Amino acid sequence: MARGRAAAIGAVLLWAPTLAAQVQLPDIGNPESSTISLAEERAIGELFMREIRSRVKLVDDPEVEDFVQSLGYRLVSQSDSQNFGFTFFIVQDVAINAFAAPGGYIGINSGLITASDSESEVASVVAHEIAHVTQRHIAQAVAAADRSSVQTIAGIVAAIIIGTQSPEAGQATAAAVVGSQMQQQLNFSRASEHEADRVGMQLLQNAGFDPRAMPAFFEKLQSASRYYQRPPEYLSTHPVTTSRIADAMGRAEKFSYRQVEDSLSYRLVRAKLRVLTELDPKEAVDYFSKRLKSGSAESLAAAKYGLAIAYDRAGRSQEANKLYRELIAEYPDRVSLRAALAENELRGGELNEGLRIYAESSELYPGNKILVKGYANALIQADQAKKALQVIDGYARIHSLDATLYKLRANAYEKAGNPAESHIALSEHYYLNGEIGAAIHQLELASQRSGDDFYRNSRIEARLKQLQDERTRTARPN
Repeated sequence: MARGRAAAIGAVLLWAPTLAAQVQLPDIGNPESSTISLAEERAIGELFMREIRSRVKLVDDPEVEDFVQSLGYRLVSQSDSQNFGFTFFIVQDVAINAFAAPGGYIGINSGLITASDSESEVASVVAHEIAHVTQRHIAQAVAAADRSSVQTIAGIVAAIIIGTQSPEAGQATAAAVVGSQMQQQLNFSRASEHEADRVGMQLLQNAGFDPRAMPAFFEKLQSASRYYQRPPEYLSTHPVTTSRIADAMGRAEKFSYRQVEDSLSYRLVRAKLRVLTELDPKEAVDYFSKRLKSGSAESLAAAKYGLAIAYDRAGRSQEANKLYRELIAEYPDRVSLRAALAENELRGGELNEGLRIYAESSELYPGNKILVKGYANALIQADQAKKALQVIDGYARIHSLDATLYKLRANAYEKAGNPAESHIALSEHYYLNGEIGAAIHQLELASQRSGDDFYRNSRIEARLKQLQDERTRTARPN
């Protein structure tokens, strides 16, 4: 693993200097610069995140996104450091891993959630990563790197994360090998790990989670490292020792015991991720069929939901439909269940019924991202592109659009006979996914098809210049 991460770092060294130049990093050789500023850290994080989106598969599911964002901000709300803007996201990878990057970007592998036994275990890892950000451990590690690495720091951070996700890819693409000294400078120190444990555990307690979940999860990881040829990825960046577990247990025992019930959102999302990461839908059907027969009352809804999704993926839509309707009858306010039923109807060829469910649910829960995405997509399928644009634009008046919604907007404009706006929307889709070259190309196409619309041409020209300037600053040298 160490070799894979170092090789990935080497590959990024070829282009990282221009990334660092863009954010104007401080002079690391100056002892007065013990950390980088919040603005600089955020700028590095934004560059890092675009690189991650272009190289690592993220889970694009609004139900999963809502869960991890809600859990993350529930913990952040208990922090004394409220001046950080956090972004939480899920990487589609069965490996048990999580990481924090500059600027408050925190990634959690889907495998960490599916391997967890409680919501508090997931929260313990997220709280630990939040603490690394709020305690400025990342900024300190960046500032502690030697002077020769200043111009490579943004790329190195991205390479370390990419390397932990895909060490083989890092080895295959490496053009140079960075020594262990550089990697060690960016690893968290033992003191930082203990501080993140301490601060994270307090966040768990204050947010209403079980602090004992942190040492329990550490023990699970340590046990896994004994019985498997390849230990959990999380251990490569967050070494768990016996003393660290004992210290975490001692801290947890200072808090009064309380029983914490897992939320329905956690149980449903964990079931969904287990299906989505299972290559064979039939295996998922077998797994959740057994869970449905033997599960406890608290887990029955999750087993039923997992089985319904598995049926859907296996092409058994009628059986899935029945389970979705049973779940909605039990949990009528759960928007994700309504959306799942609507999608099931659409896949079964029942276009009008799917649209009806989406329209009715959107009236009850206006502005819900899950419904906005699903309803807009269904309207496009039904050749109601203008209505789809109304749904998307209504959401955009209050919220920022993500890459998926920009793609839907592009599809809607294309069907509505407005190719210029379609190219503009598609450009933003590519940009948010880290594909700046494709984004520029779409704007060039938009310019060719914009006609005499002065306002739109001005928009295109201004945005095109922004992206071209950014590409110049972040271009990989020959």
